[in-house]
Amino acid sequence: MKKLYNLVILAATASSILTSCGDGDAETNAKTDEPLISDSTMQLLKMDTARLRNTDDEIKLSGEVSFDENKVVKVYPFSSGQVLSVNVSVGDYVKKGQTLATIRSADIAGNYSDLSVAGNDVAIAKRSMDNAEGLYKNGIASQKEFEEAKENYNKALVNANKIRQQIQINGGGHTDANGTYVIASPRSGYVVEKLINAGNFIRNDNSTNLFTIGDISDVWIWANVYETDVAKVQEGYTALVTTLAYPDSVFTGKVDRVNQVLDPVTKVMKIKIVLENPGGALKPEMFANILITKTDSKKSLAVPASAIISENGRNYVVVFVNKDDVKVQEVKVAKTIGNYTYINKGLQPGQLVLTQNQILVYRKLTDR
Repeated sequence: MKKLYNLVILAATASSILTSCGDGDAETNAKTDEPLISDSTMQLLKMDTARLRNTDDEIKLSGEVSFDENKVVKVYPFSSGQVLSVNVSVGDYVKKGQTLATIRSADIAGNYSDLSVAGNDVAIAKRSMDNAEGLYKNGIASQKEFEEAKENYNKALVNANKIRQQIQINGGGHTDANGTYVIASPRSGYVVEKLINAGNFIRNDNSTNLFTIGDISDVWIWANVYETDVAKVQEGYTALVTTLAYPDSVFTGKVDRVNQVLDPVTKVMKIKIVLENPGGALKPEMFANILITKTDSKKSLAVPASAIISENGRNYVVVFVNKDDVKVQEVKVAKTIGNYTYINKGLQPGQLVLTQNQILVYRKLTDR
């Protein structure tokens, strides 16, 4: 009887163990049937293809915004005199022909007085020539007397024309007989320099400009290149410019000129970057950060920089084939430029890598 009881207990235990094992296999199979990446997670992910790209190189420089010197004009006085009024201030935008200042000049008044005298001389010489011509035709005067009268008339005309031209040059065509003349802007642009005020006197020997007018629709940036980077910069390279005033804006220009001589004191080489300045956002004297980009004909494997996961001094990407075929792959990074990271080892062209929220998949795979 006791043996029979023990057999029953043994059978029940075995049955329980078999049932338990069967349930575990079912649970494992259920887990295996689930994809590695769920549909909800899939919607959060983005991916891109590893592909060959031209190898870029870049250097960072500092510089200063400057006027395009081809669009800057310095305005000098035409004649000596006293400044009656100044109509503009530094920073004002002026149009071509707009009045900058008004000056009263004794030289201009003297020119008009000379012109009046010269006009009288012309009238007198004209009457003398006409009289000599009449007498000559009637046989009363000789041809020589007529020719002399004609020559005196021509001289009077030349002298009067000379004074008119002098007034035109000295006053720029903006003068009147009381001796005042107007300084007008020779071009449209901004007043960047004003060196006179009302009441100032301008001397005959004055060689200083009164105003400087500059157009900033295009600007130059002079950047400093240290000796170690000289070989990395050439004319035609792309320059990306940012400023403290507009940290979120990037202005694109080109390296227009590379000086061939280093500054003997600072040991830097100057390069000129030319760029358009729509809206006049960039102002002269602004500090600028410049990123010079060089594109090589050599190609290297690259992925979006956002695809790289860095951990414990190593770099990884998550390679995607399908929802059930995803793996973490260690890669050797050559360099990162802009939005792309160049890979030396660990990937093949054409492989898909996750570029957004890939850390979710990375953690799931590395925590298993």
